[in-house]
Amino acid sequence: MSRIDMAAVAPEAYTAVLGLEKYIRGNLDHTVLELVKVRASMLNGCAFCVDMHTREALGAGEDSRRLFAVAAWREAPFFDERERTALALTDAVTRLGEHGVSDEVWDAAAKVWSERELADLVVAIATINVWNRIVISSRTQPPLEV
Repeated sequence: MSRIDMAAVAPEAYTAVLGLEKYIRGNLDHTVLELVKVRASMLNGCAFCVDMHTREALGAGEDSRRLFAVAAWREAPFFDERERTALALTDAVTRLGEHGVSDEVWDAAAKVWSERELADLVVAIATINVWNRIVISSRTQPPLEV
């Protein structure tokens, strides 16, 4: 049972997050965006978002093996260099520790992503983390049937 309907109780805040969502959907490769959303949601334990974003990715033609492999992307052979650096950056930004994002992770991403693309990627990672926190704290559940 959901605790709160954030869109109804704080519509201005919800609309602001939707604005970020709209921005990243228009400025980041859709395949990479869905991989980032799935990975961050897995790390955060957000069942609603894992369910939603895997279904969206499958609907857009993503291969199910790649989606399953997001959980173990470092060992999986299914991702290209840009996707790997995006997933590594997702891990680092989602699991921000005392030392933040390492130079190793950032520099690897900067080799294959332009400065603008990196900025958009960081905004995408931050946005899915905001959604995860909203959904988890409100206890929003994925639908049992779709």
